[in-house]
Amino acid sequence: MQVRRWSSQVVSFGLLLLFKCLVVSAQVKHLVSDPHWRPATATWYGSPDGDGSDGGACGYGSLVDVKPLRARVGAVSPVLFKNGEGCGACYKVRCLDRSICSRRAVTIIVTDECPGGYCSNGRTHFDLSGAAFGRMAVSGESGQLRNRGELPVLFRRTPCKYPARNIAFHVNEGSTDYWLSLLVEFEDGDGDVGSMHIREASSGQWLQMNHLWGATWCIIGGPLKGPFSVKLTTLSTGRTLSARDVIPRNWAPKATYTSRLNFFS
Repeated sequence: MQVRRWSSQVVSFGLLLLFKCLVVSAQVKHLVSDPHWRPATATWYGSPDGDGSDGGACGYGSLVDVKPLRARVGAVSPVLFKNGEGCGACYKVRCLDRSICSRRAVTIIVTDECPGGYCSNGRTHFDLSGAAFGRMAVSGESGQLRNRGELPVLFRRTPCKYPARNIAFHVNEGSTDYWLSLLVEFEDGDGDVGSMHIREASSGQWLQMNHLWGATWCIIGGPLKGPFSVKLTTLSTGRTLSARDVIPRNWAPKATYTSRLNFFS
């Protein structure tokens, strides 16, 4: 009887652990989609109907001027920029004055940082492109809304969506066989990157990359020999994706290599 009772307790304990693991996994998986709206402030920059920043502190360069990033870019204060690890994250932002603000929210992608002024002293602030800012207004009132200057807004995190696109890796200018620098593009879901590793084709070992600035990661070593597989782990939920041999043997600086997968694929 004691053995049966002990076996029953072991099974129950095991099921409890499994249940807890499943609960934690579910919570982590959906953490990036926040149902709660939080207070912040917003301004706009650039031309009134423009795309906002030209490049920006995340390092996306000319990508901010073309779809799907075009007119959806935003600079954020340091609390959201997170020393560059917040790059690529997506947020919904809406303003509050019902006399001029639409009920719909605009979705923006973090591509830049606003370190001073409205963005200083630990404030949560969005400095949006003129086009994104104007889209928060009711029809025909985008110009009047931009004339308001700083606005109180509500924001929440939302998954990034890049339909029909897979994650790409841009090899930054100056990369060599001894210093390799990569920029992550079009990451569905969390959008952000918490860690990156590469693996040479001739090795079974993943080599850790270091966060350099913005959305750029690098590794010093070598000589590094392609093709390279790349593994990235998101900052927000810790989800991992591995792109096998995505960077070819004859890779070149300033080239972009697209994988065959994404988090929503």
